[in-house]
Amino acid sequence: MKMGFVVDSDRCIGCHSCSMACKNYNQLNPKISWRKVYDIQEDAYGEATRTTMSLACNHCDIPSCKEACPTNAYEKREDGIVIHHEDRCIGCEMCIYACPYNIPQFDQETKKVSKCHFCYERLEEGKQPACISSCPTQAIYYVDVDSFGLQTDRSLPGFPDYRITEPTTRFIKPFIVKKI
Repeated sequence: MKMGFVVDSDRCIGCHSCSMACKNYNQLNPKISWRKVYDIQEDAYGEATRTTMSLACNHCDIPSCKEACPTNAYEKREDGIVIHHEDRCIGCEMCIYACPYNIPQFDQETKKVSKCHFCYERLEEGKQPACISSCPTQAIYYVDVDSFGLQTDRSLPGFPDYRITEPTTRFIKPFIVKKI
């Protein structure tokens, strides 16, 4: 099983419950957010549309953060989760520069990098990641990306080419009613 997040933009209401739950559960520095909610705007069928999208680490199949780290602080688990071991981090920030999604974050207080770890310890206890369990509209969930059948996208407007790192996050873009 290779796990990945699915983010359904038809369900996301931009409430930030996911990002706050992540921050609280992981006791993050106030300036650090592993999950962020963004406004996405694109022109569809000649009409301006706007939606919100919750984004965190994509737990890539080819994690550029892992490849760039000189101390092997990153681990790619068999289930697809990419973990950052803070105790191995020297704060060089090479992973930040390597990640095309700008996911790893440098904490000025600890002088270390950190990122989403899919709440793997919660999964091992049979619980869902904090972001998923807190979402009031079930806009975020996780699946086995190798056997997931629903039609999803691997990218969003403005994202780098997904073939660079093969992210496991999948997106359900908003349903847009076409004007007749």
